[in-house]
Amino acid sequence: MIALPITAHAQFIDYDRLDARLTRLAADEDIVGLSVAVIDRGEVAFAKGYGITQSGGEPVTDETVFRWASLSKGVAATEVAILATEARLNITDPVSKYATTLRLPNGGETTATLEDVLSHRLGILPNAYDTRLEDGWDPAEIRNSLKSLKPICPIGDCHTYQNVAYDSIAEVIEDVTQSRYADAVETSIFKPIGMVTASIGRAGLENSRSWARPHSKNSRAAGPPRKKIVNDDYYNVPAAGGVNGSIRDLALYARAHMGLLPDILSDSALELLQTPRIYTRREQSGMSRRYRGTVRDARYALGWRVYKYGEAGDRVVGHRGAVEGYRSYILFDPDRDTGVVILWNSSSRRPNGIGFEVMDMVYNLPFRDWMELDAHASAGSR
Repeated sequence: MIALPITAHAQFIDYDRLDARLTRLAADEDIVGLSVAVIDRGEVAFAKGYGITQSGGEPVTDETVFRWASLSKGVAATEVAILATEARLNITDPVSKYATTLRLPNGGETTATLEDVLSHRLGILPNAYDTRLEDGWDPAEIRNSLKSLKPICPIGDCHTYQNVAYDSIAEVIEDVTQSRYADAVETSIFKPIGMVTASIGRAGLENSRSWARPHSKNSRAAGPPRKKIVNDDYYNVPAAGGVNGSIRDLALYARAHMGLLPDILSDSALELLQTPRIYTRREQSGMSRRYRGTVRDARYALGWRVYKYGEAGDRVVGHRGAVEGYRSYILFDPDRDTGVVILWNSSSRRPNGIGFEVMDMVYNLPFRDWMELDAHASAGSR
């Protein structure tokens, strides 16, 4: 591994403590498999798997492939940013300029821009018609049916998270590149960054040498999470949820978004991606309750979330994902070239705390049991 320049920021990540806590977390029956990597001042300094791919399966390693779920949205936005820097499109272009099936209330596709799609500012109810996607409807048919919805705000005025509508970006990319969405992303992002396990689609996951099976737990049922069947629902909207890859490849992808691969992602592309477009009130409300003010000023950029971290208000960029027995997490400080990425194959939310424990060490903040290891142990001993 090539050593990269160390920034002037003082920081110390205790990897022994991190490893010990991850080992404790992975031992809990709610966690099946878990993979974590840390990028420390530009280097992938830690990448390790814990647990197993499935009951009776092989150990998870840093090369085990998981679904990235909604981290896929950042991949789609990255492709758009690359095309924009090549002057092949403009994020202010209306959606209707391209061959897409997106139809919005009152002909809104003629005024909604690519920027509006990528920042979830389409003015329709959150997660519009995701249930239809899960019932097997064709995504193109669903996108056309969005025109029958009643707007909840003018386009551009409010943030309402989308999956089916967001995937119109895949259609835009295919129109501009005249290639399959998966091929465009492979050519522009995966191969140049060196992401050897990354793919789009169910076949890419299931053909991987090592891949984690999905698991979920009924909150009303005792026992460990049960294995689920991989289906095509959200693979059918690849720009919203179609990417697979290992934790090592997710770490390499994170490095690129820290500006460490300027030949692939230029400063202008990163500025497009990471400039906040809209305040996400609902996101901020939930994080304020759960994370007690550690992150604030939650905003959405293009396929990425942006926050202020800690009392000093350091800027961090990230996203979370969850799809049918998989979860994912990325959080980094682009000014320090430091961050954390996490993949796991269960419905537990406790691995989200890994990100906060790592970033607290980066900023030399007092320790907090964000993984809830001690609280969980106390509850279990009663």
